Amino acid sequence: MAIALADLLDERQVILRLRSRKLPNALREIIQVLAQGQKIDNAERFFEQVLAREREHPSVVENGVAFPHARTNLINEIIIGIGRSRAGIPIGANQQRARLIFVIGVPERLVNDYLICVGTLARLVKDEATRSRLLDTETPREFIEGLTVETL
Repeated sequence: MAIALADLLDERQVILRLRSRKLPNALREIIQVLAQGQKIDNAERFFEQVLAREREHPSVVENGVAFPHARTNLINEIIIGIGRSRAGIPIGANQQRARLIFVIGVPERLVNDYLICVGTLARLVKDEATRSRLLDTETPREFIEGLTVETL
């Protein structure tokens, strides 16, 4: 059964002003917000898994957006934590800056749903008007609405 993007997004999991300037710290900051929602069995291990995957296969930054993720058994459902950085967070060997970071956790058994989720997000943020709206929103609720209004 496919999962609707709107069902995966929660304004409590959106950070509009990341304090961190480096990727490991930004990942930890976003994952801590996910952990507050009690969706991760072991937030520190999840952080280590996402960071290890980033070191091995850095996320591609396209249009200032990155999707660091991990497939793991530490969660029971797909989770998405979002961080926004005005200055951008350098990612990968070429240190391209990501202004929007979508940290995604996916249970091993939901790989197909994960691919649909990431594909939908990538398609949405590829649109310049949508990206601009997401970069300019004032509240987490507006941010989520900016992602879901067109997918309903």
